[in-house]
Amino acid sequence: MAEHVHGPLLKYSDPSKHDIDETGRYPLMAEAMRQLLVEKGLLSNKEIREYIDFMDSRGSSVGAQLIARAWTDSAFKKRLLENGTAAVAEFGIAMSGTELVVVENTETVHNVVVCTLCSCYPRTILGLPPDWYKSKAYRSRTVNEPRAVLREFGTDLPDDVTVRVHDSNADMRYLVLPVRPDGTDELTET
Repeated sequence: MAEHVHGPLLKYSDPSKHDIDETGRYPLMAEAMRQLLVEKGLLSNKEIREYIDFMDSRGSSVGAQLIARAWTDSAFKKRLLENGTAAVAEFGIAMSGTELVVVENTETVHNVVVCTLCSCYPRTILGLPPDWYKSKAYRSRTVNEPRAVLREFGTDLPDDVTVRVHDSNADMRYLVLPVRPDGTDELTET
């Protein structure tokens, strides 16, 4: 849950002139991989369908629950920041071989996450990544001009706030713990 995301941005939801639409080959590659896994006896068609259905059912509600717990339970927040993978396991969430690193936004530090190689994203926690997250424009511009990108999403940070860009990869996913909104101190986790 990154607090700077306020909805899709046209600049990122429309392919740029530099983006190459490679999505046409993905169904062919997926089907070839499925057939190979089934042929080799590594997975059954049923197991593949169940996993796809599970991943498609994920949404940001799991991430919201984690953030709400961190805002209301200081011991959980400490565990989440120290070892995100172990902390989310308390919710029955397995990171499936990837490490979850949780970074905290503060009054002086704002974190932004990108995957410069593809679109590594904590899907088990936040569901499918938004289209803009996968765009080449977002991936390259966030590294080179993170303040400008954040501004386009509606987050204009003062110059004295440090912006940290975190690059997800095949082995590591990031989750941003936003600053708790003012006026919510009396609210509970649920």
